[in-house]
Amino acid sequence: MFAMTPFERRDYDLFDMLDGFDRGFFAPPAPHGKEHIRTDIRDEGDKFVMEAELPGFAKEDIALDITDNMLTLTAEHKEEKSEKDEKGKYIRRERRVGSYKRSFDLTGISTDNITAEYRNGILYIDLPKQQIEPPKSRRLEIAAKD
Repeated sequence: MFAMTPFERRDYDLFDMLDGFDRGFFAPPAPHGKEHIRTDIRDEGDKFVMEAELPGFAKEDIALDITDNMLTLTAEHKEEKSEKDEKGKYIRRERRVGSYKRSFDLTGISTDNITAEYRNGILYIDLPKQQIEPPKSRRLEIAAKD
């Protein structure tokens, strides 16, 4: 499970009860698109299952990229609404753009066998663990020297 820890995780000092208090309490709210993708990761023995909440996104808005040992989840959404009067002039026009990006370490994951499915606003990613092969052993013949 250590390998599936997201990079955004920070180490907090367990003995400092106010560690990060000023960052979390007094920090300005994150601008739109800078929030994290809420993600759950379960260990199911032979694989990890990641569930990422992406409500309001279409499947086409989501991209999964694997580079080296890194999985990057990107979601971008653009929406435009407008209302016009009888003369065709705008009486209201709204635009909303959101993008999210999050990366995960794939150490110990069989990257060739990763699968993903998007249902009801949740992206399910199956991350099969690499099979550890037992070390090969063989017996060496000892030659006699005369």
